[in-house]
Amino acid sequence: MHAEHLGRDAVHPHVLDRGSGWNRSVLCHRSHGHRRDDHHRPVDVRDRHQRLRARRRRVLPDLQESGPRVRRVHRADLCLRQCRRGGHVRRGVRGNCRRTSGYALMTDEINDIRIVGTLTVILLLGISIAGMEWEAKAQIVLLVILAAAIVNYFIGSFIPVESKEPKGFFSYNAAIMMENMGPDFRDEETFFSVFAIFFPAATGILAGANISGDLADPQSAIPKGTLLAILITGVVYIAVAFSNGSCIVRDATGDDNDTIVGSLENCTDASCSLGFDFSICREGGCKYGLQNDFQVMSLVSGFGPLITAGIFSATLSSALASLVSAPKVFQALCKDKIYPGLHVFAKGYGKNKEPLRAYVLTFVIGLAFILIAELNIIAPIISNFFLASYALINFSVFHASLANSPGWRPSFKYYNKWVSLAGAVLCCAVMFVINWWAALVTNGIVLALYIYVSYKKPDVNWGSSTQALMYNKALTHSLHLTGVEDHIKNFRPQCLIMSGYPNSRPALMYLVHAFTNNSGLMICGHVRTGYRRPNYKEMMNEQVRYQRWLLKARIKAFYTPVFADDLRQGAQYLLQTAGLGRLKPNTLVFGFKNNWRDGEMKDVETYINTIHDAFDLQFGVVLLRLKEGLDISHIQDELLSSQEKAPGAKDLLVSINIKDFDSDSSKPSSIATSCQSSPLIFRDSKKLRLPLSSADEKLLNASQQFQKKQRRGTIDVWWLFDDGGLTLLIPYLLTNKKKWRDCKIRVFIGGKINRIDHDRRAMAALLSKFRIDFSDITVIGDINIKPKKHNKQMFQEMIEPYRLREDDMEQEAAEKLKTEEPWRITDNELELYRAKSNRQIRLNELLQEHSSTANLIVITMPLARKGTVSSALYMSWLDTLSKDLPPILLVRGNHQSVLTFYS
Repeated sequence: MHAEHLGRDAVHPHVLDRGSGWNRSVLCHRSHGHRRDDHHRPVDVRDRHQRLRARRRRVLPDLQESGPRVRRVHRADLCLRQCRRGGHVRRGVRGNCRRTSGYALMTDEINDIRIVGTLTVILLLGISIAGMEWEAKAQIVLLVILAAAIVNYFIGSFIPVESKEPKGFFSYNAAIMMENMGPDFRDEETFFSVFAIFFPAATGILAGANISGDLADPQSAIPKGTLLAILITGVVYIAVAFSNGSCIVRDATGDDNDTIVGSLENCTDASCSLGFDFSICREGGCKYGLQNDFQVMSLVSGFGPLITAGIFSATLSSALASLVSAPKVFQALCKDKIYPGLHVFAKGYGKNKEPLRAYVLTFVIGLAFILIAELNIIAPIISNFFLASYALINFSVFHASLANSPGWRPSFKYYNKWVSLAGAVLCCAVMFVINWWAALVTNGIVLALYIYVSYKKPDVNWGSSTQALMYNKALTHSLHLTGVEDHIKNFRPQCLIMSGYPNSRPALMYLVHAFTNNSGLMICGHVRTGYRRPNYKEMMNEQVRYQRWLLKARIKAFYTPVFADDLRQGAQYLLQTAGLGRLKPNTLVFGFKNNWRDGEMKDVETYINTIHDAFDLQFGVVLLRLKEGLDISHIQDELLSSQEKAPGAKDLLVSINIKDFDSDSSKPSSIATSCQSSPLIFRDSKKLRLPLSSADEKLLNASQQFQKKQRRGTIDVWWLFDDGGLTLLIPYLLTNKKKWRDCKIRVFIGGKINRIDHDRRAMAALLSKFRIDFSDITVIGDINIKPKKHNKQMFQEMIEPYRLREDDMEQEAAEKLKTEEPWRITDNELELYRAKSNRQIRLNELLQEHSSTANLIVITMPLARKGTVSSALYMSWLDTLSKDLPPILLVRGNHQSVLTFYS
């Protein structure tokens, strides 16, 4: 619609210059026939305003007849024509637009953000480095300014000003509030996109908790301060939101001429009832109103600059709190040495241990985000990380409640764990709604950090809820197990190892750990003898130290020491009391006593009686023998004493590390503990070697053999008696482990020469039913023939010192000697068990013939009737059977089946 009757001249709307507060009128000429000198003729401003007002009075009746829409369209048409024309008028409009923007730009908008932000963060860094006192003073000043700005805003909201009405401010009005009550998202914005930008404004509630170390009474101050912060912040935010929504319309032109004269039929907005028609803003381009003016609070307030100061105050306060609190939390994290390379930031300076390095790191990160200069892009990412931290806090609270730990005693009586869980779920959901890819990245980072900590298991103890929940679950499951009867399908070897100090017999430890790892219980029993007055406090300290050693060596076992008069008594204590409920050992594991002939025979008597006690208590028994030996504690003692005597030798001993152990132990071997899994000693060929005997060299090498991946070879199983299947089960468990995967099982059984094929097929069928893989089955048909004469002679020489020879003395003297030395071998006993003695000699011959190259030999251990076979004779059988062979396990189950045909 074009209004030609308006004449050649019309009035352009007054434009408010926000910078200076004065009005400028620009005349839009529709004619094209100006005289040249008209452009340069001086004009009296007052005279021009008078003529403009007169023309408006002449034009206004025609506009009233055409309605408000015609007037707006015509004015827009005039302005568009003016912009298409050249000349001084167009240039004047452009200059006026720059002046009316209200901003004094140094370069451009983006670079100004970078400059001001950089200078501000440098100032904040200076305040942070100055210390908490300066930070507290600065926060008080900022709080006063912020409070004054808020009060200033609310005072201004009650003062209607006629000049502000064209910009959309009408003071409190019910119609405006109802119109603004519903959503009106524009430019592809949604609730969650706006939420993501607003959310960082509500993230200061943890400021007190983050600086808890600097608070005089954090237990009282943190909950009070946090709850008050939430309450006050929530009230202020809600009050400001309702106040804005009740005072200001969403869109306004800022033009004094957009008043309504005439009919209101075509104008339905809340502003129409107040005399203004801003419906042209639906077409876009308006600068005022809630939707368009970011400085709307300055417009409402009584004194606009104070609002700007309040905005700076709120921003600087939040930034300062973050710049102070984040480095302190980061410093505490670095002190725990959880993540590698971060310990450099743990150093503190001054009496308060200020984290200056962490301050600088935080400054660099903040400066990097400032230089991006796109805060609306950064805000959703920041919001995701804040939401992730709040989700973790909520879940931690729920987790602590679920663990039901007595130490979890929240002082907030209205607390509920399900509310915490709902909060955690809600935070996670909002993360994905705001920005799904940022949420994935955030969760990926959090998950990676958690996996790393779970894998590394740092040596820190926070009293976490995870620990409490693990205990709770372990206790619950242990109690549930007690109500379930044992079943053959669920049998697993649960071993009690008579290990002494765990690091003194590494070969025994690592071999047993190989077949119990993730499949059975392993308890390291240590019987401490020879103490007139046992030091129980020292024993408990050692229990903690050696349990830590097991964890560092990644051996899944428990260390349990006891005081006793001798090995047998201590073993009885352990056999009867070790374990909990169904988590009790069922197999006793020994190292073979290689030096039994060099010590006192009463120790051999104790050793053999301990085996009998295990059988009496329905335990299986496993003996490990290495021809080099098992115990390396004497080497550790020598190395430790060498370190003390020769400081230069310290450089040669890399892994003997006692920093994790206290120095109050009474026995040197108790603190000479390796903190590495393998090997115990390293040598550098370029340095001097610590002198070790050849026997010790071999012993040391042998002690490490089960820590390494086993070469391709065989595990030879000599299944000579049906002990329930334990002799077969242990090799099967070993071959399932990574280090033993290249070893194949070979099975050897006794038989008759004329039934070798039949016995082999029967054994193969049995193993197939047991689902045990094997590479070969060998039936030994000549197992019962007599051993070689020189081997029999060697056996006789072995037992000769321990014979009673009662035929050469009087009966009374013989009985007295037998009573005093029950381990002696009587002539009657030797003759009665001659066939069994020859069998052990013959088995050793067969073992050396068939299994001399095996990685490991597992053989059924011979039994001796308690009270009938002397300790010396039984020990001679075990020694003869296992001598001069590769590593050998002597295994005897308790005759309860441990293998079944059914899966």
